[in-house]
Amino acid sequence: MFDFVQEKKRVVQVVLILIIITFGFFGVESYRQSGGGGAPATVNGEKISQQEFDNAVRQQQERVREQAGPNFDPALFDKPEIKNMILDSLVNQRLLSTEARSAGLTLSDVQLAQIIAGIDAFQKDGKFDKQQYETALKVQGMTPVVFESRVRDELSTRQLVDAYSKNGYASRTGADNLIRLNEQQRVVSVAQLSPELFSGQVTVDDAAVKEYYEKNQKEFQTPERARVEYLIFSVSALLPQIKLDDAEIRKYYEENKTEFSTPELRKAAHILIAVDAKASDAEKQAARVNAEQILQQVREAPAQFSQLARKYSQDPGSAENGGDLGMFGRGMMVKPFDEAVFKLIVGEVSGLVQTDFGFHIIKLLAVKGGKVQALNEVRGTIVQKLRTQKANDIFAELAEKFSNTVYEQSDTLKPAAELVKLPVQQVAWLSKGQIGVSPWTDKALQAVFSDEVVKNKRNTPTIEIAPNTLLAARILEHKPESVSALDEVASSIRKKLQRQQAQDLAIKQGSNVLSQLQQGASVSVGWKAAQSVTRSQHTALDNEFTRQIFKADISKLPAYVGMESAQGGYMLARIDSVKEVESIDESKRARYMQQLSQMTGEELLQAFIADTKQHASITVVPFVTEEKIN
Repeated sequence: MFDFVQEKKRVVQVVLILIIITFGFFGVESYRQSGGGGAPATVNGEKISQQEFDNAVRQQQERVREQAGPNFDPALFDKPEIKNMILDSLVNQRLLSTEARSAGLTLSDVQLAQIIAGIDAFQKDGKFDKQQYETALKVQGMTPVVFESRVRDELSTRQLVDAYSKNGYASRTGADNLIRLNEQQRVVSVAQLSPELFSGQVTVDDAAVKEYYEKNQKEFQTPERARVEYLIFSVSALLPQIKLDDAEIRKYYEENKTEFSTPELRKAAHILIAVDAKASDAEKQAARVNAEQILQQVREAPAQFSQLARKYSQDPGSAENGGDLGMFGRGMMVKPFDEAVFKLIVGEVSGLVQTDFGFHIIKLLAVKGGKVQALNEVRGTIVQKLRTQKANDIFAELAEKFSNTVYEQSDTLKPAAELVKLPVQQVAWLSKGQIGVSPWTDKALQAVFSDEVVKNKRNTPTIEIAPNTLLAARILEHKPESVSALDEVASSIRKKLQRQQAQDLAIKQGSNVLSQLQQGASVSVGWKAAQSVTRSQHTALDNEFTRQIFKADISKLPAYVGMESAQGGYMLARIDSVKEVESIDESKRARYMQQLSQMTGEELLQAFIADTKQHASITVVPFVTEEKIN
């Protein structure tokens, strides 16, 4: 296929991914901003603004929320280590952007215009529409100037990233060694000396229990607790309140039909008589005459189009396939070719179409898509979208008033609940210092157990526990920290000490047995049935035990290894035989070489980033763990 087809398709695909990354991770208006809220990092004098960082956190939350579903916990993003990881990714992105500009990796205005015109989100009736373009950006809070700068910058950066990540190296020998290492099989039998086998040999008297209790008082502290009522004001909580009538739904459908239409794809074949755009007039005229003669043959025998394409077409990529270019959408081809294809009906052959590549004779083979879904097919989507829009509007309108009501009427949550028409809920016994789990994030727990709330019996201030989600709470009953009495915990202490002593006996016995086995003695330990394991396939064994098995000296078999078990007791393994990889087929070798190439490419990229960081001027204000309120 001629080069411009493939190149245009690749560029459009990259840009579609780019939009997702741009809108979904790095934020929008935050791009290259330096004002507002301070700068958590500066790279070569260029600030990463607080707003940019906040947007990155918020959008990353949404990504994780989509992946985790109901298991999503926004408290994860309160952790300093997560915030620092996101900040570091922004620093890396800014470094790569700066390096790409320094290397002269840029996008011309013409290339930029072609790319943007080919994005479906900016098209109306299959063609680029300026108003649609500006509206789509406005919805994301972005201007054309910022977006175009972003596209130019992202694609330039991508060129730099690809120069490293897609140029990894892998040798045939390295791949073979990795295959032999990864797929070597060791046949092993396993035995476990569990603590329960030794529990009858241990006794724990009352004096030992009391001594443990007195030396480990913190272990028996009951943390400060509170029975709490709370109110969550969020967009999702408002959704059930939103009512829509059929007129609203139909109006949205009629005004936004392009949302519910599948992009029209066309399949065409062509015959290309190539002539360079910079060729002389005489050369162009000669090519035209040749093309006209071929066109005449096509019109005389249209059913022979594929045979004529194989005979005459000068497009090396499609000629042998009868000129077949496959399916493509509007804007995927250069403008003259694109316009001609989308005027044809199936089976029709065009006249001569001139592009920078030469003269084309085009036949339309098939049309797919381009239909608008019926209202009843998309009603659910429209209802969800309109309800969410209205809920967002209500939330934005009432959020400040909600916070003020919680603060001003601090002895009750009822007025705030009446304002937003949501119920006050209760939770039994939150503990200070418990692991933060939504909605009781670390910030929410700190607020609940603050002196202002505990001593003065006031509402907490409103706390943003997730995007567009506010929580307020108050204590109904409070219990201070206390230490459990000895008689309340004596039984659990005794069991713990017995378990520890049994564990020590199991480890001691296991070590003795291992030593005897390695010296050639015959010891009965209840070996389980033999199993074959590899470094990557060992479902019945934990990772560390498997590592010990593959670290064992196999020069003399059987070989023995042992270690303390994470589940308690002592694990033993007898290696009876080893099966090496006998032959390696080319398809497997190719897969491993590809993996090695990807790994080394990523290592090259990371090494480049690390080296660039060493020579860059970077200032970062790291996030640290906040002190708990006492």
